[in-house]
Amino acid sequence: MRCEAQEQEIAELKKQVNLLPEQLRLARHRQFGKSSERTTDNQIRLDLVFNEAEVEAQPEAEEPTFEAVTYQRRKKQPGQRDAMLADLPVEQIESRLPEEERICPCCGEVMDEAGVEIRREHVQQPYACRTCDKHGTETPMVKAQMQRPPIPGSLAFASMLAYVIDKKYLDGLPLYRLEEQFARQGLRLTRQTLANWVVLGATRWLDLIYHLLHEELLQRRYLHADETTLQVLHEPGRSAEATSYMWLYRSGQDGPPIVLFDYQETRAKEHPKRFLEGFKGYLHVDGYSGYNEIPDVKLVGCCAHARRKFHEAHTALPAEERKKPTAVRIALEYCNRLFKIERALKDATPEERHAERQRLIRPVLDEFLAWLEEQREQVLPKSALGQAVSYCLNQWAEADGIPRGRASGAGQQSERALHQVVCDWPEELPVREHATGREGQRHRVQPGGDSQGERTGSILVPGIPVRTAAQHPD
Repeated sequence: MRCEAQEQEIAELKKQVNLLPEQLRLARHRQFGKSSERTTDNQIRLDLVFNEAEVEAQPEAEEPTFEAVTYQRRKKQPGQRDAMLADLPVEQIESRLPEEERICPCCGEVMDEAGVEIRREHVQQPYACRTCDKHGTETPMVKAQMQRPPIPGSLAFASMLAYVIDKKYLDGLPLYRLEEQFARQGLRLTRQTLANWVVLGATRWLDLIYHLLHEELLQRRYLHADETTLQVLHEPGRSAEATSYMWLYRSGQDGPPIVLFDYQETRAKEHPKRFLEGFKGYLHVDGYSGYNEIPDVKLVGCCAHARRKFHEAHTALPAEERKKPTAVRIALEYCNRLFKIERALKDATPEERHAERQRLIRPVLDEFLAWLEEQREQVLPKSALGQAVSYCLNQWAEADGIPRGRASGAGQQSERALHQVVCDWPEELPVREHATGREGQRHRVQPGGDSQGERTGSILVPGIPVRTAAQHPD
């Protein structure tokens, strides 16, 4: 008995030793080797997603008269803003009322102009009733509505906010470059001021659009979900090295594209369950088990993730084994056959795609499943190939079979959207909570990491219209 136990222990140790070279080759390839899924320095530094506006924003800094390098309020120097704007062209916007809106409510006569109120070259025209002024006890007055800035007390109007946010998050320009760009045009705007505009513009206005898009997203029938890790600076109660998660939710092909991001501190299953509350349809996900408990949702597996597992297993093989007809090569060939069929159906209608998937993909999937079941009994569970086989079989148990006509067979759309966060937004997004005061007062932005401040990154993705979802058949 003792000899048998020792032999079993030796056999187990040999298995572990045989796995070590495979793990070493895979680790070296991940660190030094090339990959078909190319990443740049910006892509692998997703910890930089939440930096620049968060670090640079200084709500107490006067706008936009000087650079504030601390959080201590400095006294405003009178006349400095006027001096800065003195050489810039002035656009005068007049707010006037048509004659039919200038009727005196007392006597019915047309009111006359009564002086002018000018606020930053915005001319607001008041009107008074001369008849009541001469013969009545009161003089009724009316005023035309004046445009109000999106941020009270700020020089930035909607077009300026849109320009700064567009350049930063869609064109990837850091705020210091925008600062230099404005300086070349004769306008001195510090990056602290620009950061405040970004934060307040997101929390004050874009949050409204986010909620509308969220409501629209939940009405769709096909969604994609994915998540990735990142680190956030200056988050209360957490170190800068703490791992956080950016969750992505993307619409399918059943309507205009919508991409929303949801920042959370953990990868807990409660987050997608809460975000997708009310959604009833098909959800395209990877192998994360946290999606399994979302009610009224049918999961759709991702062939791209499955192929990636086998690609890693192929990379872990010795160089001389990679060209041989190994089990890994057979698995990759199954995946390639599926992708080839999907590419051929790219321009088909949803109805045609669904019918062709049943005719062409079903036999390949049945054959692939039988092969996976056979391999499960032959491979080491902890080997790269064993993990790839287990991943596919686990996905098979949770997924809802062949995707319908409007569903995708792979989830690269979600990953591309996550990559856009790092490729197009190399600097950080603002993660802040905010407390608004009375109208007309400066809004104080406190450092934080709640579910409001990250909305800047949640919706700054091109091509996101807001409109009622259309109903489509499967």
